[in-house]
Amino acid sequence: MGLIKDAFHRMGSPRFFYHGSSWWVRGLYVGGVLALLVGSFWGLVLAPPDKYQGHSFRIMYMHVPSAHLAEMVYFACAVAGFVYIVWRMKMADVFIKAAAPIGAILTMLALASGILWGMPTWGTGWVWDMRTTSVLVLLFLFFGLMALRQAIPRPDRAAYSVSILALVGVINIPIIKYSVDWFATLHQPASITLAREPTIETSMLWPLLINAIGFYVFIAGVILAAMRLEVLKREHATEWVRAISKGR
Repeated sequence: MGLIKDAFHRMGSPRFFYHGSSWWVRGLYVGGVLALLVGSFWGLVLAPPDKYQGHSFRIMYMHVPSAHLAEMVYFACAVAGFVYIVWRMKMADVFIKAAAPIGAILTMLALASGILWGMPTWGTGWVWDMRTTSVLVLLFLFFGLMALRQAIPRPDRAAYSVSILALVGVINIPIIKYSVDWFATLHQPASITLAREPTIETSMLWPLLINAIGFYVFIAGVILAAMRLEVLKREHATEWVRAISKGR
């Protein structure tokens, strides 16, 4: 128990995080790019066209991972918000600040690719059903996390307020996930669930899984790199950061 508590406190140390994350960033970048290259080539070039959607289904290899990862990034922000509220761990707030812009980009990518996929498949790029609307709300929540921080001059109050918003907004995540089951939507139901066999052909499923792993690994590296930069900004007056800037 003592070891777990000690590790928890060390994770909350900006200096420990910065020095311990350097190799992680590089490894995540390399692993993510390799998986994305393999998954994208397999899905975009080798996978057969869909029986009903033709080649337009290939947008799935960008749309599905970006949409799912956007939800997970916000959920992680909510968890970090809870950690900050309860333990005032600075690195939790650093994570939220680093992850919010990345989550917003992923959400925009999911919305844009969904529009491109919907136009040839369903004859429209946008409808105000619960799935598309709740994903748009997710985008506004990410924008809200960033705007709220800028609107409050005191960093401690800004971090607390952003954490509260992250926790409140997390209610939107199950709405996004189960909207196709709870409401009548144009969006198709989930093809991959834990309760039943995947409804996607294996030759199309494997590249999707590899691409999803690539997205997760690469974005993890991007968030860690953004967190390292934020740590340097916040700790610029400390001796250990000055030593880094001097090359010691």
